[in-house]
Amino acid sequence: MSPTPRPEPGPLAPGVDPFHEPRREDCPWCGSRQLRTRVRAPEGRRRTPGTFVVDECRDCAHAFQNPRPTRDGLLLRYHQHADEDEFGPHPLGRRRRRHLRGAARALLRYPEPESWLDVGTGHGHFPETAREIHPYTSFDGLDPTPRVDRAWEAGRVEEAYRGLLTDPEISARLRARYDVVSMLHHLEHTADPREELRAARAVLRPGGLLLLEVPDPARPSGALPARNRRLWKPCDRPRPLHLVPLRNLLAELRSLGFEVLTARPCTPLPPRAHRILARRATPPAAPAAPRAPMAERADPSTP
Repeated sequence: MSPTPRPEPGPLAPGVDPFHEPRREDCPWCGSRQLRTRVRAPEGRRRTPGTFVVDECRDCAHAFQNPRPTRDGLLLRYHQHADEDEFGPHPLGRRRRRHLRGAARALLRYPEPESWLDVGTGHGHFPETAREIHPYTSFDGLDPTPRVDRAWEAGRVEEAYRGLLTDPEISARLRARYDVVSMLHHLEHTADPREELRAARAVLRPGGLLLLEVPDPARPSGALPARNRRLWKPCDRPRPLHLVPLRNLLAELRSLGFEVLTARPCTPLPPRAHRILARRATPPAAPAAPRAPMAERADPSTP
């Protein structure tokens, strides 16, 4: 199936920053106004507009970019940071393949899924690798950049969707379609992680599995250093929009009706992250209607 077209940014309003929302004074996760600035940096070599600022909530420890990018700003970031294909015979590529195989094996103890959506699939290397572990599964990919088109052309995904999972037309089209949804280092790059989780729940079938990998905010290992900015990539600034503490994320999953099956550390790139597997709860079966009492058999002696 041909890839879906990418939603284009809307018209720019005069006098309004089209790439950032107004700076907020409260935490987007818990609403607390007890914020502290964790990182402040000028624009990087890629010339992303504005100053990079990360605030952290003193109450729930949620860290987030403040101000938050708008939808147009989010699409701009995705296209500016559309990294090159990093897979290859070199050690970094082999390490990434080993990690992706480990993520796919996390589902071996459960029935093999029929359909799997990889959100933020990029070049489609995870579906390609996971197919080695789950050969009878149909893998689809979703990504806001043209990389997903190339993944479809290369045969790494069977269906390609170009856009955001929270796009109404995409979420409506994919509603209750998949047995598994995976988000490997994707949730921290979304404008609203809660909205992204709700969209993932909507496209899962009852009893479907959600596979997440998210960085550990306490030690993101270069993704968001507190002081030493020399650890950043030379042509980039730190990319995560949100760094959600594990306890906050698990509580949110349970509030959305997920059963958390496993939550353990893993070592993707960058290191020190958590891999979470959760199951969408199956709605309780409707109680059976009480049977109507059988009519009393007529007495043959009755006239």
